[in-house]
Amino acid sequence: MDPQQPSNSSTDQPGISPHSRTFTATYHPMITRSKTGHLKPKQILNLTHQLYPQDPTSYTQAAQHEHWRSAMSQEFQALQSQGTWELVPSAPHQNVLGCKWTFRTKYNSDGSIARYKARLVALGYKQEFGLDYTETFSPVAKIPTFRILILLALHNRWPMHQLDISNAFLHGSLHETVYMKQPIGFTDATHPNHVCKLNKALYGLKQSPRQWFATLTGFLHTQGFRTSHFHPSLMIFQQTNIQIYFLIYVDDLIVTGNNKAAVQTLLSNLHNRFNTRYLGQLSQFLGITAIPQPDRLLLHQSRYATSILQRAGMTNCKPTATPITAKSHISPQISKPFFDPLLYRQLVGSLQYLTLTRPDITYAVNKACQFMHQPTDINFDAVKRILRYIKGTLNYGLPLSGNSFTLTSFVDSDWAGDQHDRKSTTGYCTFLGRSPVNWCVKKQSTIARSSTEAEYRALAAAAADLTWTRQLLQELGRPQIHPTQLFCDNTSAIALANNPVFHARTKHIEVDCHYIRECIKNKSIQVHHISTKDQLADIFTKALSIIRFRHLAHKLISPHTSSVCKGVLNHSSRPASKPD
Repeated sequence: MDPQQPSNSSTDQPGISPHSRTFTATYHPMITRSKTGHLKPKQILNLTHQLYPQDPTSYTQAAQHEHWRSAMSQEFQALQSQGTWELVPSAPHQNVLGCKWTFRTKYNSDGSIARYKARLVALGYKQEFGLDYTETFSPVAKIPTFRILILLALHNRWPMHQLDISNAFLHGSLHETVYMKQPIGFTDATHPNHVCKLNKALYGLKQSPRQWFATLTGFLHTQGFRTSHFHPSLMIFQQTNIQIYFLIYVDDLIVTGNNKAAVQTLLSNLHNRFNTRYLGQLSQFLGITAIPQPDRLLLHQSRYATSILQRAGMTNCKPTATPITAKSHISPQISKPFFDPLLYRQLVGSLQYLTLTRPDITYAVNKACQFMHQPTDINFDAVKRILRYIKGTLNYGLPLSGNSFTLTSFVDSDWAGDQHDRKSTTGYCTFLGRSPVNWCVKKQSTIARSSTEAEYRALAAAAADLTWTRQLLQELGRPQIHPTQLFCDNTSAIALANNPVFHARTKHIEVDCHYIRECIKNKSIQVHHISTKDQLADIFTKALSIIRFRHLAHKLISPHTSSVCKGVLNHSSRPASKPD
């Protein structure tokens, strides 16, 4: 070998071809994001898709923008003008509460910005029971009542007026002595160390909602209103031929009635007493948008659903046809804990509010809610599937048409459907005419020994809800003359409800479940059999195939735009008619 040539003796061996060399290497398992649990979406990838600007979360952030500084100044001036507090020297052993500014951008029904709202909030979590507060409960409007009131107005062609009260809680007087620090950014220059002795029920105090509600209802009582016996947030005025209904959800108010002059007088009196802001006809209530359509009103939460997708980083996700996989059985024991339980709870809580106008996702959201305490990766995958379904049905909402006031209900149960604890799921949906006004999905509290028992418990739950609805309708001047039809697909449960049979398989059922028998006896409810293929409540008790899900979902929700892209539900065949 030429000594000038480089030697390959270290690698080449006699008689062995260079192509047949063998190498030894150390192999290491690949570390991936899925293995380490680092699945948090990169929000930076969605910056170009932020449809709505984020609100500031602190005074420092808000003070950098003129419109937020102006909003804080307006709020502070309003607090000062109403004598919300007086500055007093601080004393030892005082329980002085902190305070903070909160910020929220208010939108119109078309998505445009209505105003920037800043609010000073007391840190009420530091209050001490018996010292700073006693009673705190305050009722708010139930969404089923809101839907029924809409149907009543649609049926009678009454206008629905919407009101908002600025600084509503400040109209409530405090009965306790409460001290608070001066608000940041507005400290008094001459008395910087003084504290605020509150005279009004400021936002954030535990008793503020109760004091405001008492003040508002007290004023309405002086105007001739009475409180509904079946809904404390519904005020009723019925004299001679005048009917006015007043629905309260904290400081958001809805008024409707058959006498325009009487309604205008009420609106004027409210403005003089509470400085109300008239928002016109019903268009946006509690984040729910109302769109007038021919002979009906459609409620939707498209903007809210979009914000949920933004929060999850799924604005560009691929839509799916159903919110939950058919034959899906989620066990908390076969998956690793999800790395961010707070994100899971935030998303599921938001989806739960979305079910107010989207009954089609109620069952899937209910399943997700059952793992709030310790979510796993599989649970979060189920939530992402719901979000993918929402992505494909953003333009869908709840249609309400006041064509009829006949009350009907569909009830079903999935016997031992939970593979973990073998409990059954109750699901029912109540219609007023062709409009769904109330629905429920709930896991039963005990294990049913048979499908008959599970269906019987579901019948009792639906009967209790129907009784309340019938009583409310009677108070609104729409009594149900005939027994309400309750449809069930289990003949044995129907027989058990119609006949007081007691034997070894039924004697253990709780007494309250037999309430359905009393309803049948007094002829307020009639239970009828319906075939399983026509059972609308099927969508509330189990995961369904794509065809079956589309068939039932079309009976509950409708699109609110005429876009050529109407979502994944529009690929199905023509839906069957809704209940008459």
